[in-house]
Amino acid sequence: MSAAHAARGPVLVRTPASSANLGPGFDALGLALELFDELTGEVLDEGLEVLVEGEGAGDVPLGPDHLVVRAMEAAFDLIGLRPTGYRLTCRNVIPHGRGLGSSSAAIVGGILLARELVEGGRELLDDQAVYQLANDLEGHPDNVAAALFGGLTIAWIEGAAAEVVRLDVDVPVTVFVPDAPVSTHVARGLLPSEVAHRDAAANAGRAALLVAALLQAPERLISGTEDFLHQTYRSAAMPDSYQLLRALRVDGVPAVISGAGPTVLAFAHGVEAAAPQGWRVLTPQVSGRGAHVVEP
Repeated sequence: MSAAHAARGPVLVRTPASSANLGPGFDALGLALELFDELTGEVLDEGLEVLVEGEGAGDVPLGPDHLVVRAMEAAFDLIGLRPTGYRLTCRNVIPHGRGLGSSSAAIVGGILLARELVEGGRELLDDQAVYQLANDLEGHPDNVAAALFGGLTIAWIEGAAAEVVRLDVDVPVTVFVPDAPVSTHVARGLLPSEVAHRDAAANAGRAALLVAALLQAPERLISGTEDFLHQTYRSAAMPDSYQLLRALRVDGVPAVISGAGPTVLAFAHGVEAAAPQGWRVLTPQVSGRGAHVVEP
């Protein structure tokens, strides 16, 4: 792509963390959180440069295999244009491998960044196309929906199309982040291929109740966050997280495993003392804003 078709100057994209599932909303519900990774892209005459600060520095690849770069390249392919070269700088605050949507933030942020580095990119790739591509790259829509649109999202696949309903919610959130990660692949591998009909029915009811509780009935959150599909099955991969989850719930605190874990999310404030030794405790607000370009 010639310089005439490239954006001028650096472009900054901010993408929020997200918590998926929220208990019974398996692979459907997502909540954006005010922990933002920042991606900066700048067109070069040639080549690729990748710089990483914060979370993942020293661990993630610094070339074509970097997840943000892979998302950018997929977006360039879809748009049909790409710059002659570019520099990517990642300033990461979302913990990696902890169930807070770091991979979805990288994918969504990379696609938006690529769109901004191409002249007319917003017309060539609208938000629905961004969402569809992000879902195709991630493999399921729950985290990418929250990362892109913010707020509380209900995401599903209609045929091959990624769909979403976005809602505004205002609830207290505390997240307990353990020191060691858990692989999403490992956590998914612990799930059974079938569940009992009574568990599926109970989970459907709790998921519906959870949406109502988040919108207008917070006193129902302890019941609305009860899960029958995934958390117990995954407990072997994160016993300390599951123990904290059960302790909080026994005390009447609505708590869930965030995403595939091992982070525990509580819909409450003032519960920081429950954190096991060595865990980080964060109290982010729900982010009403999803991934966005920071205008100069």
